Amino acid sequence: MEECKHCHTGGNEVEEHEEEMSLKKIIVAAVLFALGLAVEHIPLAFLNEYLSFLGNDADASRILSGVIYLAAYLVCGKSVVIGALQNLFKGKILDEQFLMTIASLGAVFTGEFPEAVAVMLFYQVGEYFQDYAVDKSRDSIQALMNIRPDTADVIRNGKTVTVDAGEVKTGETVVVKPGERIPVDGIITKGKTFIDNSALTGESVPLEVFEGNEVFSGAINTASVIEIKTVRIAEESAATRILHLVEESAAKKAKSERFITRFSKIYTPVVCAFAAAVALIPPLVLKFAFPSLFAQYGWNVWIYRALIFLVVSCPCAIVISVPLTFFGGIGAGSRQGILVKGSGALETLASIKTAVFDKTGTLTKGVFVVTDVHCLHPEKIPEDELIAIAAHAEIYSNHPAAKSLKAAHHGECCSLAKVTDAQEISGEGIKVCLDGKTVLAGNERLMQNQNVSGYEKCTRTDAGTVVHVAVEGEYAGHIIISDRTKEDAAQAVKELHSLGVNKIVMLTGDNQTTAEAVAKETGVDEFYAKLLPQDKVTKVEELLSQLNDGGKKRGSLAFAGDGINDAPVLARADVGIAMGGLGADAAIESADVVIMNDEPSKIATAIRTSRKTLSIVKQNIIFSLAVKIAIMLLGAAGIANMWLAVFGDTGVAVLAILNAMRATAKVKKS
Repeated sequence: MEECKHCHTGGNEVEEHEEEMSLKKIIVAAVLFALGLAVEHIPLAFLNEYLSFLGNDADASRILSGVIYLAAYLVCGKSVVIGALQNLFKGKILDEQFLMTIASLGAVFTGEFPEAVAVMLFYQVGEYFQDYAVDKSRDSIQALMNIRPDTADVIRNGKTVTVDAGEVKTGETVVVKPGERIPVDGIITKGKTFIDNSALTGESVPLEVFEGNEVFSGAINTASVIEIKTVRIAEESAATRILHLVEESAAKKAKSERFITRFSKIYTPVVCAFAAAVALIPPLVLKFAFPSLFAQYGWNVWIYRALIFLVVSCPCAIVISVPLTFFGGIGAGSRQGILVKGSGALETLASIKTAVFDKTGTLTKGVFVVTDVHCLHPEKIPEDELIAIAAHAEIYSNHPAAKSLKAAHHGECCSLAKVTDAQEISGEGIKVCLDGKTVLAGNERLMQNQNVSGYEKCTRTDAGTVVHVAVEGEYAGHIIISDRTKEDAAQAVKELHSLGVNKIVMLTGDNQTTAEAVAKETGVDEFYAKLLPQDKVTKVEELLSQLNDGGKKRGSLAFAGDGINDAPVLARADVGIAMGGLGADAAIESADVVIMNDEPSKIATAIRTSRKTLSIVKQNIIFSLAVKIAIMLLGAAGIANMWLAVFGDTGVAVLAILNAMRATAKVKKS
């Protein structure tokens, strides 16, 4: 989407014009205009004798009102006329300033002085409303621009010094006081507090963080002093990545915007040609074919009608309101933690008919925990001891399952146990000597290949990864480690169905049992398990082909993933949606939409925002064209006057702008 600006001038001319014409000048011009109307209709015959030097037919009311009208015209129209002349020398002859100048001067030529002032005055009122609407729409996005602090308090040589945030290096310690924004991404090394991530994720509830937790630049420290160790420089921080995303979104146009741009380039010359035809053809025909009628309907009549045609024909209501609406929609999404890469992606979201989800990190939390423990001989080795044995055996492993076991072990620190002869058996598990005893921890294959006595398969239906444990060659039991479904995953699927998304599919590399359990819990329509990344792309291709009906596409496909290992699928989908964009570079790079927190239900919010935005765009286009065409026809027929033409231009533009401003509001659930 291009930078929101007037439809008739370049950026510099617009800025100069906006600075020159203030609300104060509009008020002054309006007062003069009203005074001129009053004076014109007040009998001032007693002053006529003082104007006898101008002729016997001198009219004081008309002369005085004419002077007042001229003053009003100069106040509100001078900048427009100058801008039109400047653009004329630059080859821009069909912009709105040119049309307003021709229309107003034409009104003067035909003796309609009040209408000449009205054209300029109401044009400036429309400009003022446009500037106000643009500023209001930008406010929602401007809030993001202020999330990155300019300075940081860094501990150097034992002292706390304030430096530019961009000068903080990786590994340095930064002090953040209550009420301050975190300047760089880092890990908390001292203290605990609550942080406000609302500017980043849209989540209004403060998050409690402790030592070891990662925090992101732009978040607000709300409770107590903390020290963080920098893990990324300012230019690579979460806040900077968000700012880059917002800037990028402003540069991408939707199909509707591109259409309006092309439309205006054709529309304006065509209506100018029609206006010229109205001014020239009818009077010429009357002059030579019906001279008696020409005396009544001569040049002045048809030139006036052509001027009406010109005034009402300006496409600014559409050209201004369409990008303004998309800008407002993107801003509304950003306030809810939904960053959309341009109005093109926002427009595509409205037509989603198939939604595809990655499982881990999207529908599930991506954090594996111990969910169950099955002991073969609980009287000999109870649950706590089985977990302790497994955790000690996995002490040197970085596998997610090992981390889950360590997190579940609440006994003495694993470093107190004597672990020797650790041997990792690829694809099976680990074999160690723990306090003089041989311990095995791994999958079924490990138990089978090591000839463990008493080994039995897990007969429970629990979904997840099973870690079998054996001590001194005897089976001790197994531990089930599984991912947990996000609290709003089922709600997200339900809301998408309610929005008319026909098919919701889950893709995962996990086993069939685990995938089936998550699919049942969330309510997705279909699921496919044991998929490699390339298999996911193939499956998405199949789903895309199902949307084609005889070569015509029926709706769009969205894929939601974690943005790291799903980059190829995110890029292939019509709309790629990355979940949790704070720490994922790949999410911002490959996705069209970034959900800044990990709530899949925000996808439904994004679709609602998109559909509301598109609805407003269509309303403005249909309303503007219908009113303009009607007034053009009435003007050509001599029924409409210049006042109605002014409404057809400025009035319609103001109404369209006010309607566009509705896009900045957050959408409500249906």
